[in-house]
Amino acid sequence: MEKHQLQYETVRFNLNGRDVERTVDVRASLTDMLRNDFRMTSVKKGCEVGECGACTVLIDGETFNSCIYLAVWAQGKHIRTLEGVLGPDGQLSDVQQAFVEEAAIQCGFCTPGFVLTAEEILETGQEYTDEQLRKLLSGHLCRCTGYENILRAVKKAMYRRLGKEPPQ
Repeated sequence: MEKHQLQYETVRFNLNGRDVERTVDVRASLTDMLRNDFRMTSVKKGCEVGECGACTVLIDGETFNSCIYLAVWAQGKHIRTLEGVLGPDGQLSDVQQAFVEEAAIQCGFCTPGFVLTAEEILETGQEYTDEQLRKLLSGHLCRCTGYENILRAVKKAMYRRLGKEPPQ
């Protein structure tokens, strides 16, 4: 009978502005490493097959479902979780503030993923239509809100960043 040997690798990357390293099982997901080794509890375990968006993180400025991204692939990357979106004194980001103002949060399970996707969308500096925003946010499932408040919050943050008044 063949014995399976566990393999481990040391991964060095930047997490929320800090250089870190961990030795991980080569089969471990980025979700597991972030939650278990770094206590990044904003990274939620939802479907674990890349469908719900609860585990979304920004990797080099682009959103990824961390549940289907191997921890070893983080080598040399810059990873941001919701914990890395807060200001230096713990103040909410403009996107988080808009979510509060628009009551875009109910149970909160999906919120970190939506906020990080909104960060990626808004960092482009472009103005998007409702239809475009809906499509860009479509990688997330929310069982509570009906999505309208989330859309309003992202639009509010978008217009604020663009220095424009939202159309009435």
